[in-house]
Amino acid sequence: MSNPGITLALSKGRIFEETLPLLAAAGITPAENPESSRKLIIGTNRDDVRLIIVRASDVPTYVQYGAADLGIAGKDVLNEHGGNGLYQPLDLQIAKCRMMVAVREGYDYAGKVKQGARIRVATKYVKAARDHFASKGVHIDLIKLYGSMELAPLVGLSDVIVDLVSTGGTLKANGLVAVEHISEVSSRLVVNQAALKLKRNLIQPVIDAFAAAIRH
Repeated sequence: MSNPGITLALSKGRIFEETLPLLAAAGITPAENPESSRKLIIGTNRDDVRLIIVRASDVPTYVQYGAADLGIAGKDVLNEHGGNGLYQPLDLQIAKCRMMVAVREGYDYAGKVKQGARIRVATKYVKAARDHFASKGVHIDLIKLYGSMELAPLVGLSDVIVDLVSTGGTLKANGLVAVEHISEVSSRLVVNQAALKLKRNLIQPVIDAFAAAIRH
C-alpha cells in the first residue's frame, strides 16, 4: 500500500523519548506511546506523517530500502551499517554516550597491549572494534554478542568488551572498568535519498524544524 505522506522510523526507549521535543518542533505529535502500545505503525496528529517502531539496529535498513523516508539512528548503528544510500543531514545531539573498551578490574590491559598479546574482544559493534584495534596495531579475536556484554569478561569468554557507556553504572555494578575511549556517540537524522527528491516539500520542513530545535 503506497503511503502518500512520509514515514519516520524510530526505536523505542531513549531515542524515542528524546525525539519527542524535536517532533513537537516540527508540529508532529504521536497518537500513541510505543512503550504502552503494541502497534508497530503509529499515526500522528498529521495525516501525512506516520511513525514506524523498529529495532534500533534496523532503522538504517528501513530507510535505505525506502520502507521509511526518514529515521533516527545512533552513530554506532550507522557505523556498523555503513550508511549506504543514506543522507545524514543532522547530528541531533540526543541519546549521547561513549563507545569504550572495558575490562574486569585488575586486568592489565595496557600491559597486554604493550606485550603485543592477542586479545579476545566481545562486542556487538564489530566494525568499530575492528577499526579501533587495527589503528593501534593490536591483534584481536572478535566474538559477536547481542547483549549483556558485561558478562563476557567475568566468565572468561573475552578479555575485553567494546560497548556503549552512558553513566558507567552497569560497568561498575559488574566489576568492570573503562580503559579506553573510542568515540563519542549521538543520534543522527537519516533520510532516504530518493524520498528526499520525491517528497522534498514534506521532508525538508521536518529537517529544518529539527535543525532549528537543536540550535535553541
